[in-house]
Amino acid sequence: MQDFPHHYRVGTRLTAAEDGVVLAADGLPDLDTAPPMEFGGKGDRWSPETLLVAAVCDCFVLGFKAIAAASRLTWTDLDVRVDGTLDRIDRKMRFTHFVVSARLTVPAGQETRAPRILEKAEEACLITNSLSAEVQLSSEVIVG
Repeated sequence: MQDFPHHYRVGTRLTAAEDGVVLAADGLPDLDTAPPMEFGGKGDRWSPETLLVAAVCDCFVLGFKAIAAASRLTWTDLDVRVDGTLDRIDRKMRFTHFVVSARLTVPAGQETRAPRILEKAEEACLITNSLSAEVQLSSEVIVG
């Protein structure tokens, strides 16, 4: 890992006639975005709202993989869903709550350690640590 601080740059350029936004970052494929249906969009592209919820999901999974590897946890399958709640609080729209639902399959003998590693992944997520919204982890460990 590189020394801190890390810097990330994303940009776009558009005309007034365009209905969406194409995001670009060096070395990455462009990402076509638009408003979600809740804000009058067609709902056929990623939106800032879905991208934020996706960032929570991705951060949790990548954190889990790193922590599981460092902890030598053996696992076979991880299914993660994140639900984000956007609300209006004090006349400002903001995400107020995220539920991270994780279903982890581990071989016999790993099931007692697995819940703590899932908790560590949630606690270590730099995305949720950067947000003011409440985060709830709902986890299930299956021996399989």
